[in-house]
Amino acid sequence: MSKIEDIIARMEALEKELAAEFEQVGAEARYTIERKKVHFTREIIRQHKLLAKKWSAYVYESGFLMILTIPVIWGAVIPALLMDLTVSLYQLVCFPIYGIPRVRRGDYIVIDRYALSYLNWIEKLNCVYCSYFNGLLGFVREVAARTEQYWCPVRHARTPKATHSRYHRFLEYGDAESYRRRLETVRRQFDDLRGRQG
Repeated sequence: MSKIEDIIARMEALEKELAAEFEQVGAEARYTIERKKVHFTREIIRQHKLLAKKWSAYVYESGFLMILTIPVIWGAVIPALLMDLTVSLYQLVCFPIYGIPRVRRGDYIVIDRYALSYLNWIEKLNCVYCSYFNGLLGFVREVAARTEQYWCPVRHARTPKATHSRYHRFLEYGDAESYRRRLETVRRQFDDLRGRQG
């Protein structure tokens, strides 16, 4: 195993450990998830409602300048929806032809903060916005990563600050012989995704 593969294996193990820790913290917060729906104990719901801030106070405390930014923030929804539609259609049409496993949108776009009783309706709406945008960007990045693995799986000479989930499978920059010899193999290396969607 190369040093890079060893580092990747350790990172994957740490990600699994982190996910398990998040689940443990959730259990300590006294909520459960059944069929993608969050359930709190009655006592927690009661405590949450006591901590909810009235929406009018929330707006007042936000300040005039912050309120002026609302059209700019919400104006980004239209291009986001267009990108969502375009990328969803793209993978629906192209991925089966390329033999690439499709990315499940629902694994990335998670909207569940509306169940938090300590948020007022404006905070819940803001949370829907943020959940959608961040989830959409994760979804688009994964679609792009799988596309890049198929069409141009070559690492960069300068490693980007953040690499996507497929980057470690790419071929070394400048290794023309390996590129020609291994391109078809790397293009088809999606076995880790087969049998599980995501």
